[in-house]
Amino acid sequence: MKKFTNFNLYLYTDILFGKDTEKETGKMIRKHGGSRVMVVYGGGSVKKSGLFDRVVKAMKDEGLYYVEFGGVKPNPLRSLVDKGIKIARDEKIDFFLGLGGGSAIDTAKDIAIAMANNGEYWKFHKGTVLEKMAPVGTINTIAAAGSETSRSAVLVDDVDGTGHKMGFMWEPARPVFAIMNPELTYTVSPYQTGAGAADILAHTISRYFTKDNLSAWLGDEIAEGLMRTVVKFGPIAVAKPNDYEARAELMISASCSHNDMTGLCKNGPRGGEHPLEHQFSGYYDTAHGAGLAMVMPAWLQYIVDNGTPDMIAKIAQLGVKVFGASPQMDDPKATANDGLERFRAWVHSIGMPLTLEELGVPKAEVPDMVKRTMAANNGKIVGYMDMDEKAVTAIFNSLK
Repeated sequence: MKKFTNFNLYLYTDILFGKDTEKETGKMIRKHGGSRVMVVYGGGSVKKSGLFDRVVKAMKDEGLYYVEFGGVKPNPLRSLVDKGIKIARDEKIDFFLGLGGGSAIDTAKDIAIAMANNGEYWKFHKGTVLEKMAPVGTINTIAAAGSETSRSAVLVDDVDGTGHKMGFMWEPARPVFAIMNPELTYTVSPYQTGAGAADILAHTISRYFTKDNLSAWLGDEIAEGLMRTVVKFGPIAVAKPNDYEARAELMISASCSHNDMTGLCKNGPRGGEHPLEHQFSGYYDTAHGAGLAMVMPAWLQYIVDNGTPDMIAKIAQLGVKVFGASPQMDDPKATANDGLERFRAWVHSIGMPLTLEELGVPKAEVPDMVKRTMAANNGKIVGYMDMDEKAVTAIFNSLK
């Protein structure tokens, strides 16, 4: 019997979407109470593209004071947050602008959290409930993590030496505004575009497969529609970088995929692909989306081979509704397997890996990866299907 669970949906972020919207940055910061701004970004791409200068002009036009804080890595580091906190305190910053990808936005969030909590931020990654954060605005330059409207942030712990990639999900962590201009993603490489598309899909896959609710009609319809959008427009954006429609569809999909819209009507433990992937981007500095692209079909295949009939039926539903598998009413497992083959073909169509070799991770390190995964998750990954050491080992071995 289907179960319809209680759920919470909190949509907070003020979104400004479309061409040239970054020119409104100063007005948006003023609107949301900022006067002294820290601009957090990654490498030099935002300066080479001219985006940084346009944003600075927009802030100056509103009489805003700003400092810049660059150097954020694709897999953001805890140590850089510590440096940013000191600068923010010295400069009496009251507003943070994440400019770039999810790593820059997550770094801005953590510095903003520290500013509102007497310098504390890491404890919120370890489970302490977050209740407040200094205001954060965002201008994202890649469609991927969806951090621009999410309640989440992820950091790699390079301070204590573990290299664990740790995230949180707390409502106060949502940015106050998000400026989204699809044209800002034109310069993203085909590889990173594909990685972003996989990341978007993964955030909805995670919400689609929830243990406490195998099928919620409206929630599933929203999730399936978003996933079909990514499956359609991901390859187009990879092949045609300046296709505005494809870039726009991916950009809004990234945001909706991680702002909890695709988890509507659902609750309880979900997914399981992210704890598996964190071993790759956290330790080998691979692209997060690339690792997710590799892990997702392998994880779902393990569930098809070892899960309950209801779980297999849900994966078959994904195959039919999202990847166009032919429904075999008397054989859900065959339908699910057909869908997963189509899933794998899509992964390769966006230039993403399906094996450790393709990702560039040594096969010989699988035993160590398993040990680290279990240590980071207290001996068991809790999700759609709970995974013990045997399950994790089987999934990682299937990637060789």
